[in-house]
Amino acid sequence: MAALFADMFPVTRTGWSMSTKSGSTPELPLLPSSVEIFDTTLRDGAQFEGISLTVEDKLRVAEQLDWLGVRWIEGGYPQANPKDEEFFQRAPLELKLTNAELVAFGSTRRPAGKVDVDPTLAALIGAGTSTVCIVGKSWDFHVTEALRTTLDEGIAMVAESVAFLKAEGLRVFFDAEHFFDGYKANAEYALRVLEAAMVNGADCVVLCDTNGGSLPHEVQHIVSDVVSFVGGATNVGIHTQNDSGCAVANSVAAVVGGATQVQGTINGYGERTGNANLMTVIPDLTLKLGVATLPEGHLDRLTVVSHRVAELVNLPPHPADPFVGASAFAHKGGLHTSALGRAGGATYEHIDPSIVGNHTRVLVSDLGGRAGMAMKADEFGVELDDPAVAALSEELKQLEAEGWLFESADASLELRMRRATGWEQDFFEVEEYRVSSFHREGPAMPDGGLEVSTEATVKLWINGERVSAVGEGNGPVNALDAAVRRALNGRFPALERIHLTDFKVRVVDGGAATGAVVRVLIDSTNGDRVWTTVGVDSNVIEASWQALMDSIQFGLVHADDLAG
Repeated sequence: MAALFADMFPVTRTGWSMSTKSGSTPELPLLPSSVEIFDTTLRDGAQFEGISLTVEDKLRVAEQLDWLGVRWIEGGYPQANPKDEEFFQRAPLELKLTNAELVAFGSTRRPAGKVDVDPTLAALIGAGTSTVCIVGKSWDFHVTEALRTTLDEGIAMVAESVAFLKAEGLRVFFDAEHFFDGYKANAEYALRVLEAAMVNGADCVVLCDTNGGSLPHEVQHIVSDVVSFVGGATNVGIHTQNDSGCAVANSVAAVVGGATQVQGTINGYGERTGNANLMTVIPDLTLKLGVATLPEGHLDRLTVVSHRVAELVNLPPHPADPFVGASAFAHKGGLHTSALGRAGGATYEHIDPSIVGNHTRVLVSDLGGRAGMAMKADEFGVELDDPAVAALSEELKQLEAEGWLFESADASLELRMRRATGWEQDFFEVEEYRVSSFHREGPAMPDGGLEVSTEATVKLWINGERVSAVGEGNGPVNALDAAVRRALNGRFPALERIHLTDFKVRVVDGGAATGAVVRVLIDSTNGDRVWTTVGVDSNVIEASWQALMDSIQFGLVHADDLAG
C-alpha cells in the first residue's frame, strides 16, 4: 500500500531511513499502490537519432526488458515496415517471456474509411498479440488541419476502431495523441475522444504529451481531471516526451494525479529529445513514492539492463544518468570523500546505490586527497599501506598535471594501484609493436575511389615463448587489437567476450599544435560490465596502445568476475 510522500526516504544521521517522517514535507494525494510499466523502446525509442535496430537486436532488447520485469513491451508497428512485421512473426517462437506481454502498435482507421478493410487494423490483428495499442487524435486542431476531417469523424474513427479490435477479443490501449495540448485548447473535445474509446471498451486511455511541452503542474492537474472524468471505468496512462526536459517529472506528476500505467523507454531513447527515461521514473516512483513498478527483487537489475540495452543499440551509456549512470554515485572532492569515509554513503547519496544495482565510486584526482585514494583502493580490493597511498597520491597529481585523467579511467587506476603493491601482470610481455597505414586512391582502384587500411605487427613473450602476429584493421587501434588477439591465440578465453565500445582522443595542450600531447580513453565491455582505460603521449598511437594494453590486462585480471 502506497504511503504518503512524508513517509518516504529521508536521510538521517545514521544513514538511509524508510520510516522517519519529515514534518516540513507537504502531503500528496493518496497514490496508487502500483503502476504498470509499458516500455516502448522498440517502437518509440527506436526513433532516436543514431539507433537502427535489426530484428535480432529487437529480440535481444525484448529479452532484457522481460528480465527487468516491465509489464508491457511495445514491439513495433507491424504495418509500418518489414522488420517489425518479421519481429512479430519470430517473437512467439524465439522469446520466452515470463514477466511481460508483447503489444502491437498501430493507429485508428483512416478518415471516412471502414474498419473491416483498414490495413492498419488488419495488421494489428495479424500481429498475433493479445494486446494492441492504437493512437488517435485528441487535439481538435490536428483533426481539422492534419487529418482534414470533421471533429465528429475524428471521434467516430476512435470509437469504431476500438470497438472493432475489442470484437476480435483483443485488449486495447488507446494513445490519445497531443492530449495535453488538446485539453488546453478544447477540453470538451479531448474528453469526448477519451469517452469514445472508453465506452467502446478501451482497457486503458493513455494521455500523450506528444510535443513534450507541458510542465509537471499542468500534467498533474489535467490527469487528475481525467481520472475524475473516467471515474474508474477504465485505467489512465501517461506517455511523455522530453522536449522541455520534464518527461520524467511529468510522468511522476501523472502518477500523483492518478495514472496507473506509465509509458517510457530504456535510457530515455526516443524521437527528438527522447521519451521519459524509465531508468529514472521507476526508482523515483518506487523509492521516493512507494509505488510498486517492477516485480519484487527486480529493482537492482536497473543498472545492468540500462548498460546492456545501450550496448545492443550501439550507443554509449550516459555517465550522468540518475540512478544507473557511472557518475550517479561518484565523488571527487576531498570534502565529500572524507565524509564518505567517516559516515558512509548516506552523507552524500540520496539512496543506497546497490538498490538499483549501482555502486559508490570515489574519483581519484588532484582534488581528492589521500582519503579518497585509500577509499578507492578499498573499493578495488587492493591493500595499500599508508606510505603507498601517500606516494601514489603524489604520483597521480604529477601525472594529472601532465595530462593523465584517472577519474574517468577506473580500470587504469586499479592496475596502477596493484603495481604499487609490487604486483606485475604475467599474462604476456610486450617486446615491440609496429603500425603502418596505407592510403590509395585514383585509377589504380577498381572503382576509382579510395582505400585506407592499417596493418599492425606485435611481438610478445608468453610463458617464455616468443610469439609474433600481424593484424589488419580500419585504424591503428583496431589493427593492434587484432594482432594481440591473434598472438594470444585463444590462450585466454575471456578475451572472446571483451571488445572496445568507444574511443576518445583529446588534445591536452593545444598550444603545441600537431606536436601536442594527446589523451586517449578507451571504453571496453564484456557485455555486462563497462570499464575505461587511459593512455597519454605526444604520439597518438602510443597513447592508444597504453589504453589498449590496460583494457586487455584489466579484462584478464577480472576474467572470473567479468564472466557475467
